[in-house]
Amino acid sequence: MCGITGWVNFERDISDQREILTRMNQQHEKRGPDAKGTWLSPHVLLGHRRLSVIDLESGMQPMVRQYGDRQYVITYNGELYNMPELRQELTKRGYSFTSTSDTELILAAYAEWREDCPRYLNGIFAFAIWDEQRQQLYFARDRIGVKPFFYWRQGDDFLFGSEIKSLLAHPQVEPVLDEQGIAEVLLIGPARTPGIGIFRGIYECRPGHCGWINRDGLQIKPYWELKSDHHRDDFQTTVERVRELFTDAVRRQLVSDVPIGTMLSGGLDSSAISACAAQVFAEEGRGPLPTY
Repeated sequence: MCGITGWVNFERDISDQREILTRMNQQHEKRGPDAKGTWLSPHVLLGHRRLSVIDLESGMQPMVRQYGDRQYVITYNGELYNMPELRQELTKRGYSFTSTSDTELILAAYAEWREDCPRYLNGIFAFAIWDEQRQQLYFARDRIGVKPFFYWRQGDDFLFGSEIKSLLAHPQVEPVLDEQGIAEVLLIGPARTPGIGIFRGIYECRPGHCGWINRDGLQIKPYWELKSDHHRDDFQTTVERVRELFTDAVRRQLVSDVPIGTMLSGGLDSSAISACAAQVFAEEGRGPLPTY
């Protein structure tokens, strides 16, 4: 699952605030029990808690990479499902890789396509990348919003985290419930208005959105939107297309360097996923699929 957090301030040196960053990062311990890491610079602090799934040895974060005279640092929560295609495309464009992790692929994708990089990613993700040359923090969230990304901004400070409690671990952030927050809890909950973080001043990067903060300020924009259109395929074509998409989605999510299992509720969705996963396991000689 993993957890990410960070702090940006362009007006003062915050590199001596390791204790606060550690406290923010610690809030994600249950999301990432396998490893932890921090990265500190004068104006940006990044933290990461890791649940290891792919490339257990070389996928540690925050990850730093140098491309020419440009340095990038990433903290990332998620999983890419188009790793082979993305690696092939970036390799053709001159990039080389020292790991098999999707984290390094996202860094190279940002180096190549900058703010357009999420358009090339098939997966679930929330990440932040510090661009040293441009002195800018870029962040993005997956199209459906599977992975969370909350943020808080006041004055010169910008904080972000996978969970609200990582922001509340910062001494400047207070858990204040105003009328909007109370309405979210009592009238809408457990759902929530997209973009609202319950507590005053806390927001979330909405699904399908990306943003960046630099000395000119904060900007957030959509990179993808779901469009409604007429369905023109006949019944048989629809069945084949849905089966193709479903099978492809399940197959892509079975890539892992640790054991995989499925959880069965007895419903149609978990049964269909397990049946498809078991078929893939059989085709690849991976043995029986563990289920719970």
